[in-house]
Amino acid sequence: MLNYIWMGLIILGIGCALAFDISDTVSNKYANGQKVKAEVIIKDTLTNSGGEKYLAEIHVKKSELKKIYNSNNNRDIVQQITLSKKNDEGIYPFYFKVSDSTFAIWKEMAFASGKDDDLTGKLSLQKIENNKYAAGIEFENVIFLKIKDVTNATIHYAGVAVEIAIGLIGIMALWLGIMRIADKSGVINIIAKSVRPITGFLFPDIPKDHPAISAIIMNISANVLGLGNAATPFGIKAMEELDKLNPEKGTATNSMCTFLAINTAGLTLIPTTAIAVRAAAGSADPTIIIGTSIFGATCATITGITVAKLFEKLSGGTTGLSDFMRTNLKSIITFLGIVVAMVVLFTSGVLTGLFDGNSFISTETLKTAIQVISIVAIPLIIFVFVLYGLIKKVKIYEEFVEGAKEGFNVAVKIIPYLVAMLVAIGIFRAGGAMDFLILLLKPITSLIGFPPEALPMALMRPLSGSGSIGLMTEIISVHGPDSYLGILTSTFLGSTETTLYVLAVYFGAVNIKRARHAAIAGLLADVAGILGALFIVNLLFR
Repeated sequence: MLNYIWMGLIILGIGCALAFDISDTVSNKYANGQKVKAEVIIKDTLTNSGGEKYLAEIHVKKSELKKIYNSNNNRDIVQQITLSKKNDEGIYPFYFKVSDSTFAIWKEMAFASGKDDDLTGKLSLQKIENNKYAAGIEFENVIFLKIKDVTNATIHYAGVAVEIAIGLIGIMALWLGIMRIADKSGVINIIAKSVRPITGFLFPDIPKDHPAISAIIMNISANVLGLGNAATPFGIKAMEELDKLNPEKGTATNSMCTFLAINTAGLTLIPTTAIAVRAAAGSADPTIIIGTSIFGATCATITGITVAKLFEKLSGGTTGLSDFMRTNLKSIITFLGIVVAMVVLFTSGVLTGLFDGNSFISTETLKTAIQVISIVAIPLIIFVFVLYGLIKKVKIYEEFVEGAKEGFNVAVKIIPYLVAMLVAIGIFRAGGAMDFLILLLKPITSLIGFPPEALPMALMRPLSGSGSIGLMTEIISVHGPDSYLGILTSTFLGSTETTLYVLAVYFGAVNIKRARHAAIAGLLADVAGILGALFIVNLLFR
């Protein structure tokens, strides 16, 4: 499955880039070879070792922009430029630095030059009066802009992948060292026994006392508490332990697929990143998304587990689906009962009412509790594990060092997988395939009341964490953190996970090349999380 996803991202990205570039060339979007009529005012003269240069202003009327670029810009343009001495042909070369206020198409043209921050061209001047001139502006030709973007994205994301992997070394060393102390002291067995009914239902192929169970539990617990830095090392450790039980190396087992489905569902009690962005944007109640995020993530988790189990049984498990249902009937009924209860409580407004101004739990109290948990959780885990190791007379320093040694090897091992996936995602984004996909899906999403402004965020979330946070921040800055769109996109972030990144990191750690149904389960979990978020936010805030 990952082969098809990877190939699809690259082909769609490059294909869309070519299509957009051909379209821009045919329509001459960047006015190659055309002169833009303008008025130039010479402001000052600069003298340097390279000869005379002039500070000048170019004034372009909005009617000229409409004529040349088919632009709907509603104001005339005034742009500061640096003008060089005219050449033998009477032409004045010039350049200027682009900024946020620069005409949008000119900014695109500057990026196409590969310099990113300046644009060059040439002027033919005809004096009107004093220091004022009529001018014809001809910019440098721009071709294959999207393909250049794809090239730049490929190089950039390859570097980002290595930076991420290197950044993981320290975190991996820390938590694998702590995990080894916990394992040697027996903490892991205590944790595993306490949740055996649930893990037995979700991972029937794993022996009850296997170290994979404890690593899985620690990973899920860290995710639920919003401790992403701790969750990734625990997750990689869980995959390594699961791979020891794998009879077919390089192919994901049923337990691996289920574990990945739970991870990509993004279930967390405290969506700390979304809350932080909302607080920074001046939200009156940044924690209001906790309830909606739990609802959306619960929908994603249920869907991910259900899809994983269905594929598991349909792909040739040892028992049929009906036998599986009968064997685990009590666990299934309990699980569904909890889900139904949560849905009823949310839709009736009971849980959301806990945090309003008239309740016994104030927003400030909840916010303080979240901050306290976020601050003390990691030191508390380290303290408890180390203290228990001391009580059990474990050589804690030596064991920590032995566990930490694995961190470097694991981080280096995932680099090729991260490079492959992030480069494909970069090509997909830079080539314009995301824009095409949004255009394709808008008629469908409009039928279910999905706001078009939130669609890019929903589509970006499985691909890129930083990209989705950037889109959410942009939407909040435009519409406000406490607006319907601000709450909706914040809930998207808290209800889902960067599925393809998780797949690349976790499967890359154990050289899994055949992902089986893990990608399908993860992506469907994302869809369920997004739809669940849309449902609950529409119900409570529309």
